[in-house]
Amino acid sequence: MSTPVEPSLLSVDLGKTNSRIRLDDANGRVERQGPGFPGFPVEDSVELALAAIIPLVAALGTDRLAGLVTIGVGAAGVDSDPVSARAFALRLREHWDAEIAIASDVLTAHLGAFAGETGTVLIAGTGAVAYSIHGGEARRSDGWGPWLGDEGSGRWAGQIGLVCALRAADGRGPATALEQDARGLGADLSADLSALPRALTGGSDVARSLASFAPTVFRRAAEGDGVASSIVDDAIAHLVATTAAITVPGTPVSVVGGLADDHEFLRRLLNELHRHRLRPHRPAGTPLDGAATLATRRDLPHERYVIRV
Repeated sequence: MSTPVEPSLLSVDLGKTNSRIRLDDANGRVERQGPGFPGFPVEDSVELALAAIIPLVAALGTDRLAGLVTIGVGAAGVDSDPVSARAFALRLREHWDAEIAIASDVLTAHLGAFAGETGTVLIAGTGAVAYSIHGGEARRSDGWGPWLGDEGSGRWAGQIGLVCALRAADGRGPATALEQDARGLGADLSADLSALPRALTGGSDVARSLASFAPTVFRRAAEGDGVASSIVDDAIAHLVATTAAITVPGTPVSVVGGLADDHEFLRRLLNELHRHRLRPHRPAGTPLDGAATLATRRDLPHERYVIRV
């Protein structure tokens, strides 16, 4: 007689910069991380999403996957392209014969941060978006992508930093250490920055390439570079405005995303949120916790925004 296989749950956080998975089963918990994907509104988004997730999950081994019955996914761009998101979910179901629940990564970040309760989550990473659940209704501010929004995001800070570097190189703007940093982005740029636009925009994920310069902007700001400091100030102002636009004063606000990993930036951002009568709230959990909740709960206000297959 074969030993019965214990059911397992796979949680997925599929972002634009990174993807994370977590498997919970009778043997415990295991997590993996890999590259993200550009989001569902882009061409071939379903294939790109599968390419990001399937190898991570397959690496867990067939024994760990034998009992897989439920997958919860938070993914970038679900709200913008639910048709592709559903197609992706159906492909996952075909691949692993498991029930799939998928929603925007903003929603799973909210579920993780507030454990199903009300509040506003501000996601500040490659992109930037605020998402509020209050009175059973969801509201969103920004998250319009790299060309139309995401103000204050890592992409925004990195792009503005590079713009300022080029302005300094031309003599159109004030001198900044960011100019030399921009020249160091490629071997052929030390003498001539004309190759910089092609170097940064020639890949498949321009937003991620631009966001990769944001840590340099933050570092230069911490060192006292005036131009970089101004960019950081503006980034914080944009993120606070994004949050305040949909948040009633006194409402708890959780900040998650890559920019929150910079402790000084997070400290200043939380202070500004507090100054605008918003109540900083330490996240109760992670987006992976939110993806797990998405898969296992159907009784929350978030349910109307979930795709299940």
